[in-house]
Amino acid sequence: MYCQLKQINWLPISWHAFIALACLLLFVRCVSGPPPNTTLNTILEREDEEQSNVEQFNQKIMAPGERLWHAPDYTITTGDLLNVTVFEAPELETENRVTDNGTIKLPLLDAITVKGLTEHRAEEKIANAYRADYLEDPHVSVKIKERQGGKITVAGAVQRPGVYECFFQWRVLDALALAGGLSEQAGQTVQIRRSSLESKDENIFVIDLDPLVNGGRSDLNIEIQRGDSVYVPQAGVVYVDGAVQKPGNYLIKQAMTVQEAIVAAGGYHSTADQDAIKLVRYAENHKREVIQLRGNNVEEDSANSITVKDRDIIFVESNKLAKMIYGLRLNLGFFGFGYSPPAR
Repeated sequence: MYCQLKQINWLPISWHAFIALACLLLFVRCVSGPPPNTTLNTILEREDEEQSNVEQFNQKIMAPGERLWHAPDYTITTGDLLNVTVFEAPELETENRVTDNGTIKLPLLDAITVKGLTEHRAEEKIANAYRADYLEDPHVSVKIKERQGGKITVAGAVQRPGVYECFFQWRVLDALALAGGLSEQAGQTVQIRRSSLESKDENIFVIDLDPLVNGGRSDLNIEIQRGDSVYVPQAGVVYVDGAVQKPGNYLIKQAMTVQEAIVAAGGYHSTADQDAIKLVRYAENHKREVIQLRGNNVEEDSANSITVKDRDIIFVESNKLAKMIYGLRLNLGFFGFGYSPPAR
């Protein structure tokens, strides 16, 4: 009889404990689970907008590029073969190839520098030289019979990186259009690398794409010279770790917030403490700065307002109670409870 009473009393206690545990686990998951759908949907909508930014950039890049590719403003360069005619003195007609120092030699004249001039500007310069000493009102024709051209290199996060012939006075957007526009991995800047004639050093110009393409800053659309390298860096990388679904490195999309980086990592784990997010950032003095953020609001200094930078680390802390409950399991083999700690 004693054994039967003990067996009858034991079962209700066990099931009560199980039900209480299940309710507690459900409560904890509700408290520390993923952010509300409205917030998540908003973030995902913004992420879709960011993905379309590259397409919008490319549409704006390609339009002016196509118009400028055929612009009749080729400038003379080393190796070009020029035909020079003086109408008042046909005997002065010559064909000359531009030398390495950018000059041509004409009858009666010293070497004249024509590199960097258009045909029209070269005609004016040669006519003035003959007018100064030999002819009263000469009319000169300069025709480029063979174009040596030049080359520019477009590299980095573009659709078709490579070396391109440069026959016209192209600018930044024209060079990007030549290479088919930006790739999905493109960052927000373009670097123009130019060798210096005076030294072996490179001059590097950094152009911000957003004010150039979307802000109408035509002054940023600088001229590309032959021999220049146009380089589009890839977007930076942010590392997301801690109580998230898929820890790892993720490309930084334009104006990506901390919250968006967490969404890229699959969102919060069920054990996450959304009010305990740490942003680790390298400061200018090469020291690491730790910024404490909250993910459940949109106030200043929250995960919804801070944008990430290259090499940032985002670490989402775990809720201690949720982590403990997550690891509890019913040990059916011994009619008791065991604990399996979560991976995070």
